[in-house]
Amino acid sequence: MPRIIRKTVILVKVETTLGVDAVPTGAANAIQAMDMTITPLDASNIDTNVMAPWFGNSVSLVGTASVKCSFSVLLAGSGTAATAPAWGALLLGCGNAETTGLLTPNRVEYSPATDALKTVTIYWYDDGLLHKLIGCFGNVKLSAKSGEAPKLTFDFTGLDAGVSATTNATAVLTGWKVPVGITKANVTDVVLGATYATGVLTGGTSINSTGLSLDWGNMVAFAPLLTTEQVVMTDRKMTGTLSLELSAAQEVTQMASVKANTLQSVGFVIGTTTGNRIMLHLPSVQMLSPKKEEFNGIRLIGFDLRAMPVAGNDEIRIVSL
Repeated sequence: MPRIIRKTVILVKVETTLGVDAVPTGAANAIQAMDMTITPLDASNIDTNVMAPWFGNSVSLVGTASVKCSFSVLLAGSGTAATAPAWGALLLGCGNAETTGLLTPNRVEYSPATDALKTVTIYWYDDGLLHKLIGCFGNVKLSAKSGEAPKLTFDFTGLDAGVSATTNATAVLTGWKVPVGITKANVTDVVLGATYATGVLTGGTSINSTGLSLDWGNMVAFAPLLTTEQVVMTDRKMTGTLSLELSAAQEVTQMASVKANTLQSVGFVIGTTTGNRIMLHLPSVQMLSPKKEEFNGIRLIGFDLRAMPVAGNDEIRIVSL
């Protein structure tokens, strides 16, 4: 019988010790994923280029190697405002910190981190074949565009902890909830200039948009030395894109802001029901590279976004409410 791609099971668990197998289980750590790809051996092969009195190849040596994988998950709450969403562990593996136990309103918050970063172990079951990745760091991208499902896309790099033929783990996916579509009825549109405090956005100006996309821009690399091999995260440069419907006067104002290198906040809320609301707040954003765009004959203005830290590790706050 052929092996079936749909019979892929992915488990992810935060490691207690960097690079030590956290032993994820199907009952507690299964990922409801889509758009899945894996590079089981991302090797820097070494050409020997030996001489011979004929044309042809010479053997290549397998050099240093890591494992890479990517997948997307739908962006929804946990169903309970005080409970961390199922994708929380994935954000932790991408240089973010999680704060739980927040009250009035009940919520869980995620923000970027620089110190005490967490790595994850990934078990990737490919219909009877298990790839183990340990010491994984990753990058994450967020997409919340009009007419689409909101999602997070993850790209992880990890150490090769072995391959074995084994029965797939049984994935329990009850922690994964259904998101809302990005439509007028389900979102609070982009707000420029809003202030965030205790689960609430206040002030600012709401602007008609097509949603937004964000890229954490984590710099993740495989660092193979002769005593140790590890995956490292060495920087973060968060960017994004945004398309707005602006009046002529508003476009003049935004063009002046771009030319003056003005920083402003960006807020956005997905969902309207407690337990399935996701609030995004970027407190200091530089809008760059304005572009004239068209949407069904309507003039839009597109901007590149550059998220800036204010006091450090605060380029974005994701709030699960």
